[in-house]
Amino acid sequence: MSRIGKLPIELPAKVTLTTESAADGFTKIVVKGPQGELTRLIRPEISVALEGTTVQVGRKADDRKSRALHGLSRTLIANMVIGVSQGFAKNMEMVGVGYRAAVAGQTLTMQLGYSNPVVIELPKTIKATVEANTKLKIEGADKEEVGQVCANIRAFRPPEPYKGKGVRFAGEKVRRKAGKAGKK
Repeated sequence: MSRIGKLPIELPAKVTLTTESAADGFTKIVVKGPQGELTRLIRPEISVALEGTTVQVGRKADDRKSRALHGLSRTLIANMVIGVSQGFAKNMEMVGVGYRAAVAGQTLTMQLGYSNPVVIELPKTIKATVEANTKLKIEGADKEEVGQVCANIRAFRPPEPYKGKGVRFAGEKVRRKAGKAGKK
């Protein structure tokens, strides 16, 4: 039995979970809460049982694929529950002379040392806020989507190893390299 998969998921107050059959034996999970609504298809090898305010995830067979999907499915459903009740947030910071960001509606504009500003249209479910021009906070209900938006932002100017300039996650350690050794 999967150590992660066998753990029950407790639904907080104001969060509802519904299951329904979808095409090809998949199960459609819909989780609604104060932060929004998330939907996901669960593979046919996995069973989801709702008992009051507890969700139990099980597997229908004991083959390798089912065992692998068991813990994954439980974690995905738990992340959906946390996302619609509390939400997820990631903090990022920009290090470099002249690096700054601004948010206007769903548009994030960043100055990253290029000749033109980098403009990103954020998805409707993602909220971005800028503090002190160089600190960025990305928030949303879907953990995957928050992480992907942060990865896309970081990809424009990842931290470089010589001066440490670039866009990084808050608290991220950048391994620095020694520069050129001068002639003596």
